[in-house]
Amino acid sequence: MKDIRSIKGTYYIRRLIAEGEHEHQDFKFAISDARKIARSISAFANNDGGRLLVGVKDNGAIAGVRSEEDIYVVEQAAEMFCRPEQHIEVAAFRTDGGAVVMRVDISRATDRPVEVKEGEGQWKAYYRVADENIAAPDFMVRAWRARRDTCGAVMSLTGSEHTLLAALEAGHAVTPEEFARQARVTVSRATDIIARLHAIDLIDFQYEPGGFKAVIKK
Repeated sequence: MKDIRSIKGTYYIRRLIAEGEHEHQDFKFAISDARKIARSISAFANNDGGRLLVGVKDNGAIAGVRSEEDIYVVEQAAEMFCRPEQHIEVAAFRTDGGAVVMRVDISRATDRPVEVKEGEGQWKAYYRVADENIAAPDFMVRAWRARRDTCGAVMSLTGSEHTLLAALEAGHAVTPEEFARQARVTVSRATDIIARLHAIDLIDFQYEPGGFKAVIKK
């Protein structure tokens, strides 16, 4: 991606900045670490997508992109630090004083989890919650993989799975550990049950103080 031409967009960019950082938008003053950018890409892709505004400080002040190399670092983050690699779209907007802000659009991934190559060969998935990138727990990653691997499969429900659905339909949100105690099964078995029910689109996940929990799909 080379020679992106900027277009006038002062009011448009200021309108986006006025929204603040949220579930689908993040400000980046500068791009210097591809791995950190990859975490944002992963978090948006594993949620419902989002955008980065590069050249904008955390307080919303427009600083402008400092170097065209920022584009290449973002591309590197999406292609080399994300698994599977992610397609991004970049547009540049000129604002007052000639400062250029890059809008980097990240789509919701069709193949989750989108993981980031961390140090020492480790891979970790992230999820966007409000204005933060939160590391996705193992049970969510396993559930995403199960949904991908069992797409279109027909499965019958076990007694334990009916037990979990009944608890969730009663308005309870649970972690694998909580469900394991209720159903008197191992945490590994509870995680498998959650993954299977997510795979057939019966449950989802939400973030509460303390971490992610399984909830009934609305």
